[in-house]
Amino acid sequence: MKRWTIGLIIAVSAVAICSLIILSYRFDSEIAMRVNIPGGATNETVRDSLRHSLGESYGGMVYRLWNLAAGNAAKSHGSYLIEPGTSALEAAHRIGEGHQTPVKVTLNNMRTIDDLTKKLGAKIEATPAQIKTAINNILGADSTFAKKEEFAAAFFPDTYEFYWTETPESAISRLINERNNFWTPERLSKADKLGLTPIQVATIASIVEEESNKKDEYSKIARLYMNRLDQGMKLQSDPTVKFATGNFALRRITGTHLKIDSPYNTYRNTGLPPGPIRIPQKTTIDAVLNAPEHDYIYMCAKEDFSGRHNFAVDYATHKRNAARYQAQLNKRGIR
Repeated sequence: MKRWTIGLIIAVSAVAICSLIILSYRFDSEIAMRVNIPGGATNETVRDSLRHSLGESYGGMVYRLWNLAAGNAAKSHGSYLIEPGTSALEAAHRIGEGHQTPVKVTLNNMRTIDDLTKKLGAKIEATPAQIKTAINNILGADSTFAKKEEFAAAFFPDTYEFYWTETPESAISRLINERNNFWTPERLSKADKLGLTPIQVATIASIVEEESNKKDEYSKIARLYMNRLDQGMKLQSDPTVKFATGNFALRRITGTHLKIDSPYNTYRNTGLPPGPIRIPQKTTIDAVLNAPEHDYIYMCAKEDFSGRHNFAVDYATHKRNAARYQAQLNKRGIR
């Protein structure tokens, strides 16, 4: 009887000690780390992912506990953020149950659809190529968009949350829904009164953002371009020419650039370019929709390089403004 009692005590003690050891395995890190378990993973893939992301000791313990609980690689497919101090048991349970942590995706400063697919593809499992295919398929079947050049008008810069395993089709549909929800009846009515479609508003907004980083100028610049459109004048916007060159590092547009044969060259073509030259912010679109009326039809960067512009209603004044700016470009050796 005594031997049985002693054996039981030893067994219970061993279990208690093992439990304490397991519970003492906590993620000893100053920062949270993400573990990604890809689709089609094997148990070995799970083990390697855990060890690589969380370290040999802690990651190895998480894997052993996950494996002891009959962990299923297919069920664990996903992305998990492991915070400092998380016990190995808790981490193994979350991963075993497939309780993913959403990823935050900041989509900003995007000139092209390729920029969008790269930013999104860096945060979810889908590749940029797969995301681009989804965009082409979804928007290609949407009668709102007549051509690929307009696709940039289907999206907005913002910070979004997705699951890492989100399909390209689901992710893109959510982004498009964000855009569709923005275009309320009130905004659609404002665009209609301006004689513009939402895509044309987005195109003007994209030019405005490329023209200036001074948000208090956005509405004035937008109205200037609408004035030119209303008068049948060419927009003669340098940012559209830069877009046509594909060289976004250009600091000075020269006469050679103005001769480029491209539908985006608004010095050669009347009207708006085929689509946005960047993916504009919601606030800039509102700046276009709410632009107060004025008579300006010319603008030129200020010669003090403040990022602001001189505006003019007549060509003679504009020529003087432009001459001062060109002189400063020459003085500073900007080619």
